[in-house]
Amino acid sequence: MHLTHVPILRLMPLCRRSESEQKEDMAVAEAMQKKSLDSPDETRTFDQGQSQVVSFGEDFAVTRSTLQPGWRWSEHVKPIAQTDSCQIPHTGYVVSGRLGVAMDDGSEEEFAPSDAYIIPPGHDGWVIGEEPLVVVEVSSEAAKRFAKEA
Repeated sequence: MHLTHVPILRLMPLCRRSESEQKEDMAVAEAMQKKSLDSPDETRTFDQGQSQVVSFGEDFAVTRSTLQPGWRWSEHVKPIAQTDSCQIPHTGYVVSGRLGVAMDDGSEEEFAPSDAYIIPPGHDGWVIGEEPLVVVEVSSEAAKRFAKEA
């Protein structure tokens, strides 16, 4: 299983961090950035879907994925990923459409518009109904690895 490196210091309150780390965070906060998913840094097209990615350095990315009715990870992305189930963690928000998810342990959940989600590795996903699914994700790992060859 691939784990994303998360700097532990980034999770600590600023008062517990060194002065240089605090200055680094303030510099990042002072540098406003803007990118549009309508003009993405990368567009990844695959059978029944498309992902558009904007990246802010190496540590943060936003992805908008549009998946068509009939899309299913195990049918349309599994041949690209070459894993038995999706091994990428997802953190995001459903803009429109409905998403079904089955974990490797057999548990299932349905996500609808306005639902925020965290989906751990080890799952299958599919579009429910006849409306395209649009999700926005804030997982840099998903942005780097989803629908890309292993």
